[in-house]
Amino acid sequence: MKALPGKKISLIIPALNEAETIGLVLNSIPYKILEYMGYSVDIIVVDGGSTDGTVEIAKKYGAKVVIERRRGYGRAYLTGFKYARGDIIVTCDADNTYSLDIIPLCIKLIERGYDFVNTNRFIKFERGAWSPLNLLGNKLFFLLHFLLFKLPFRDTQSGMWIFKRKLLRKMRLTAWGMEFSSEIKIEAWKKSKRVIEVPVFYRKRIGERKLRPLRDGFRILLFLIKKRILDFILK
Repeated sequence: MKALPGKKISLIIPALNEAETIGLVLNSIPYKILEYMGYSVDIIVVDGGSTDGTVEIAKKYGAKVVIERRRGYGRAYLTGFKYARGDIIVTCDADNTYSLDIIPLCIKLIERGYDFVNTNRFIKFERGAWSPLNLLGNKLFFLLHFLLFKLPFRDTQSGMWIFKRKLLRKMRLTAWGMEFSSEIKIEAWKKSKRVIEVPVFYRKRIGERKLRPLRDGFRILLFLIKKRILDFILK
């Protein structure tokens, strides 16, 4: 994509053995619409040590690949954020579950004054995208996040966010695992009430699922309890 002066989006994608889908994700970025809006797109793929050709495919599509061999969903994003140069940061998974057609709308919302846009997978999704256990767990997490933090988002575990890079300097982000998805939303809500949630079409995952519902769900639960106690102490 031809670079445009001044306005840039950094798209950060954590990946681990996603050769089946990383090309689909990168090919679905709405470059032309974003270019018409005046933005160039800087793609950063944070790879956790793939052995299936993910890195080569990402580079073929023009992505900057950063190798982060220390495992962890949150760690991948914390590493990726260091390389982000855009005024706006967009995130998504490498498994092609999120429809990137929503990006221009989210950018418009940022332009209108919102600091953080979360995506909600519960409204529009492909048949088979949710297992009953995952759907139930996510619904329960919504209630828990609301009770503990008054978080306004329905989808607390969504992995697609659009936000101003300057918000990063205000947020305290430390989580290395899947609990990072909760942490960044809680921090965004604490540091700026200018947040909003929009529906995104959610597809059935292709390939091996990285999430382990019971283990990761328990880790998220412990994180929320500890964070609420810490916030109360530091208040």
